[in-house]
Amino acid sequence: MQKIAIIIGSTRPGRNGEAVARWVYSIAEQRTDAEFEIVDIADYDLPLLDEPMSPALGQYTKPHTKKWSRKIASFDGYIFVTPEYNHATSAALKNAIDFLYNEWTNKAAGFVGYGAAGAISAVENLRTIMGELQVADVKAQVRLSLFTDFENFSDFKPASHQVTSVDAMIDQVIAWSDALSVLRNN
Repeated sequence: MQKIAIIIGSTRPGRNGEAVARWVYSIAEQRTDAEFEIVDIADYDLPLLDEPMSPALGQYTKPHTKKWSRKIASFDGYIFVTPEYNHATSAALKNAIDFLYNEWTNKAAGFVGYGAAGAISAVENLRTIMGELQVADVKAQVRLSLFTDFENFSDFKPASHQVTSVDAMIDQVIAWSDALSVLRNN
């Protein structure tokens, strides 16, 4: 059974990402075809990238990097919950991703974006990053609007059709995670 992380991609005070991730998890945990876990990058207190060697070498020197590495390596796929800040993902999520390399490769990723325009630019930003990490990003994505899926831009109240979007994205993440297991197990 594939193990999928739902990664909260913001550390900002008052962030919406935690509510969104818990909602995604509530949908995912009803499934029996994979295991899901919420991973909050805020719990790892990652400073700006402070490792002296390239992450591709896997020669980590800092305890926070080693802890982050073990967590990310334990998954077969990822669902990134990302805000959109200035037409990109959050700096905190980009930094967390940049700490590692091999832990990400040959896995699948899906995206749940939230922002004024459904975080379309943030997700496109992440797709570019995933390509460099050899992560297969799936086509289906969840686009949450601060105007229609949040009340007063902060109280998360997703439209009912969004559940279908989450299920479609999860279906693809699980299928691709399963397909890529051949590469991970070689």
